[in-house]
Amino acid sequence: MTLTYIYAESTAVVGPLATFSEPHAYDLCAVHGERLKVPNGWNVIRHEVTGQEPGPSDDDLMAIADAVREVALKGIDDDEASKIEKSQSTIGRRGHLRAIPS
Repeated sequence: MTLTYIYAESTAVVGPLATFSEPHAYDLCAVHGERLKVPNGWNVIRHEVTGQEPGPSDDDLMAIADAVREVALKGIDDDEASKIEKSQSTIGRRGHLRAIPS
């Protein structure tokens, strides 16, 4: 679980483990996340994970694939990059990452 504070509203928020680092976010194990105590007058908002949340969309996955491809092509000269992009278009797919429907 990740704990964040909203000082201006005297609120602590406990939710799923954050996917990126923030300066005022603290990762907690399940035991400490459940036993969290806040100062008097503060509220706690708990976002429970049910397992029914939707996963990443096809657009999200393609954005990740495009970002990986862009970084990989930065170290290659322009002639080699154009050869790779041309071969990808003849294969009929975009790179080596594909989304598989569940």
